[in-house]
Amino acid sequence: MLTQSRLYQEIHQQPDSLARLLDQQTTTIRALAHTIRDRGITNVVVAARGSSDNAGRYAQYLLGGVNHLPVALTTPSLFSIYQQPPRFAPDTLVLGISQSGKSPDIVSVLAEAERQGQLTAVFTNVPDSDLARNARHVIDLCAGEERSIAATKTYTGELAAIALLSALLSDDEMRLSALHEVPVFVQETLALNAAIAQTAERYRYMNDCVVIGRGYNYASAFEVALKLKELTYTMAEPYSSADFLHGPLALIQQGFPALVISPIGALSQEMLRFLGQLQEREAEILCISNDPAALAYAHRPLPMPVISEWLSPIAAVIPGQLFAMHLAYAKNYDPDHPRGLRKVTETR
Repeated sequence: MLTQSRLYQEIHQQPDSLARLLDQQTTTIRALAHTIRDRGITNVVVAARGSSDNAGRYAQYLLGGVNHLPVALTTPSLFSIYQQPPRFAPDTLVLGISQSGKSPDIVSVLAEAERQGQLTAVFTNVPDSDLARNARHVIDLCAGEERSIAATKTYTGELAAIALLSALLSDDEMRLSALHEVPVFVQETLALNAAIAQTAERYRYMNDCVVIGRGYNYASAFEVALKLKELTYTMAEPYSSADFLHGPLALIQQGFPALVISPIGALSQEMLRFLGQLQEREAEILCISNDPAALAYAHRPLPMPVISEWLSPIAAVIPGQLFAMHLAYAKNYDPDHPRGLRKVTETR
């Protein structure tokens, strides 16, 4: 039964794992925030792969917009394969994000950052990993063992750790209070499980689609697309809604599936116009949103709770996780053992 799968169980463990992270790691992340301020950090470089790289995209928006820290994603092969590491700018935080902390290319970035004397920190689910041993600050994601190959609770843990760092850097009690409500919002979203299972049945013969988000949920588009690829073998391509208009829009014809992530926020009106363009081209629209106007465009709406835009990726990814899991089941694939994949991928 699907409910006995590791993936199902780990998706449904997310409210508890998020609450545990917020309870157990606030002091550790507060210490990192103090160090960032004390050292006058002016920019952040993220080293990550896979789902963790998608968490880095969230950091680009949140730490960039709220904390005014430019965030760049590294090119790890420059450190590991080419052995031509760039010189980090002065006053840089090099942040490793990795569920396992084992991938040699990510470890090599943190090791070089240490050699250059930069401030280093790691968000990982394995606090005694190789990656953690190369960082001054180690934040445990507190997710518990994640046995399913597809990352779920570790991904939302990474998002929550980034959100907690941002709130503590801002010294904003209202943001901290909002963040502590997130496990409740995630629990509410999980209540949609049965409805999403029915929706997935409609798409059991889907072979390709696009997944579209923007702003804070640009990261969500990449993560949901990744889940569809690895669990259902669907050619799911992620895009910003802005980038999509610069050419890929030509893909859209009658019945082409487009999953749009559009919670209420600064981009609401733009996303409504975008959904209107998809509708004009007769796309098959699925929509993850808490905006009734956006959901009205969808052939299959995937609602989520009303939550502050800066925190919305933590909740918005949940319907995507559930949809990918149920679609895998509808296609008669084993959600715990995607073909050709291993839990820990060690790239150089």
